Amino acid sequence: MDDNRYAPPKAEVEGTALESGAAPTLWNPNAAANWSLLFSPIFGTWLHMLNWRALGEAERAESAKTWLMVSTLLQVGVSVGGALMPFSGLERLRAPVSFVLLIAWYFASARSQAKWVAEHYGDRYPRRGWTQPLLGALVLLIASAVAFVAMAGIGRSFVSS
Repeated sequence: MDDNRYAPPKAEVEGTALESGAAPTLWNPNAAANWSLLFSPIFGTWLHMLNWRALGEAERAESAKTWLMVSTLLQVGVSVGGALMPFSGLERLRAPVSFVLLIAWYFASARSQAKWVAEHYGDRYPRRGWTQPLLGALVLLIASAVAFVAMAGIGRSFVSS
């Protein structure tokens, strides 16, 4: 008899899921990519990085971390630059930069995670909840919008002086 009903419960330690054959709890990689359409590629790259860590794929997690840093630097750079220099044309680049970044990330990185999870687990893996990441992303989106509007006001006041 393999199952001892009187044995203490066993916790799954990060990185041991593949050794034991059990699937770790993951965010759906395709859903994370889809939510990135609304919340920017930063959202999806962050969740994919956490998924790779849960899967025990350290090298791929580092690659996702690089995508996260590049996405964050590009998005913040274009947004801050556009807000502080309102007549420079940078504010018009925010949407195209975000879209190109999203497409590049999806085809270079995100699609491979969705494929990897489908090959190894199919649809048979425990799902992580979406409440925390979506609420966090919404709060950050609102906070960044308020900050960029404030910076735009500062940038315009310098130009008009």
